[in-house]
Amino acid sequence: MNFSHRMDFIAPSATLEVSAKAAELRSQGHDIISLSLGEPDFPVPEHVVNAVVEAAQTGRAPYTPVPGLPAVKDAVTLYFKRVYNVALPRECVIISNGGKQVLFNLLMALLNPGDEVLFPRPYWLSYPDMVHLAGGTPVPVRPETPNSKITVSDLERAYTPKSKILILNSPGNPTGTCYSQEELEILAKWAMERNIFVISDEMYDQLCYLPSGLSSLSRLLPQFSEQLFIVNGLAKSFAMPGWRVGYGIGAPELIAKMSTIQGQSTSNICSLAQAAALAALTGPYDTVEQMRNVYMQRRDLAMNYISLWPNVSCPMPDGAFYIFLNISKLFSEQIPNDIAMCTHLMTKAGVALVPGTPFGDSRCLRLSYSTDEETLNLALEKLSPYLGG
Repeated sequence: MNFSHRMDFIAPSATLEVSAKAAELRSQGHDIISLSLGEPDFPVPEHVVNAVVEAAQTGRAPYTPVPGLPAVKDAVTLYFKRVYNVALPRECVIISNGGKQVLFNLLMALLNPGDEVLFPRPYWLSYPDMVHLAGGTPVPVRPETPNSKITVSDLERAYTPKSKILILNSPGNPTGTCYSQEELEILAKWAMERNIFVISDEMYDQLCYLPSGLSSLSRLLPQFSEQLFIVNGLAKSFAMPGWRVGYGIGAPELIAKMSTIQGQSTSNICSLAQAAALAALTGPYDTVEQMRNVYMQRRDLAMNYISLWPNVSCPMPDGAFYIFLNISKLFSEQIPNDIAMCTHLMTKAGVALVPGTPFGDSRCLRLSYSTDEETLNLALEKLSPYLGG
């Protein structure tokens, strides 16, 4: 069968592959703990569930406007006013099937063949594939100083006349790195001064542990709406990954183009998921704060173990729920790389992690601590003989 050439540039999600392998081993009777998926283990807030039940009991589930119900778009603008004190019009919002579709629609609307897209390395594993699918060229930017944030100097080294987009991700996947408001604005303004469009991926915005508080480039939107776009959603901060609700904030003209793309692919997202989004965004945020505090405790638990592993290093995560472990000192003839190490840990320790190669760093493994403390503690105990030696 002759497939499209674009299939040469993309690969299945590594996190989903590891999760599937863990499930396969469990079905064969193996006891496997998975620390691979970035999936919150908290229940959906009760008021959100109640809103969906009420919506379902009406007996109707009609098509909605492609970019989202007006009330849900208004709820998104309310979120930014409530959290970041930024006033945005409804026309600046699109509701999509998760943050992935927001990004996909956006890149399809902006990129032409040969356009370069800059983003920090390590990176969320879908960025390069999405850029390729949209006809662009991914350009990962590695910080000059290992385990640090990118700087203007790093971007200057990567910049070419073909640089069209800069993607920033804070809090970041896979490292848990958070940029302060000042740091984000310095990078964004560097890009915009060079006519580079800025995408701020803020999917984990409520899960930032920095003392300085939450940061968002939405604060620049009133001044730079033509050069800036915000991506967010309910999967991580509101523990609603399976509801597939993402949203984007940008210039109305760009939102209209993205809506055209969405209208010819998925059309509107599920009307019941929009009822859930309305309840989540307009309701109490106490569960969000509780989750953030629990994740901090889990991070500290994991880092206490890792501090005792002399041949493993990693930056202290400032947010999200990931730790990116540099295990290169443990490579050997028998275990020469990150993929071999993942297989070794899954079969010998019974713990599933994700190799760093799909994130742009083959020296590392990603550990997700989005699981209960008892399970996390047991997994770390199982890993210690193999990573602590």
